[in-house]
Amino acid sequence: MTWEILSIFGTIAFAISGAIVAMEEEYDILGIYILGIVTAFGGGAIRNLLIGVPVSALWEQGVLFQIALLSITLIFLFPHNLLRHWQRWGNFFDAIGLSAFAIQGAIYAKNMGHPMSAIIVAAVLTGSGGGIIRDVLARRKPLVLQSEIYAVWAILCGAAIGLGIAKQPIELYLLFIFTTILRVLSYSYKWRLPNKSIIKRG
Repeated sequence: MTWEILSIFGTIAFAISGAIVAMEEEYDILGIYILGIVTAFGGGAIRNLLIGVPVSALWEQGVLFQIALLSITLIFLFPHNLLRHWQRWGNFFDAIGLSAFAIQGAIYAKNMGHPMSAIIVAAVLTGSGGGIIRDVLARRKPLVLQSEIYAVWAILCGAAIGLGIAKQPIELYLLFIFTTILRVLSYSYKWRLPNKSIIKRG
């Protein structure tokens, strides 16, 4: 049940996140649906490729596809004046999707008997893969590749599950809430990882 609930949370959140970005970029209705679907399922597809699960497994998630389509439709029909603060809403849904899918990906890899390194990679790819594809298609710099703290929270999810700190459903839900809060705080207060830029002379 925990797996299914996290899948639903992540699918809804990332589908809405992708749709909001598409609308901000003034995509047409087809582009909005495509970006929403790719954002919701892209991370899982990348994860499946790397941990040895057939990509065709994605097509067995018919209910999740229907949930994603319904979520995109609802956000498309939402009153425009309520979406004016799209960035705030987009970041919030992105935080939910990151948390839910990072935990889901880590559980997936752990249940397959993979080592800690693979569990963390699965958490990062599932949690941030859809967002990376979304940003690339929207011609934006992916959040996970910037100095903003993003993938670190997915790494923490993977470590918590790989080390057995979060096993029971209540522990997984608390991890989900805690990770979402950390992600919201990190973009609200502009927490940054160290970076180094090269000054171009010219």
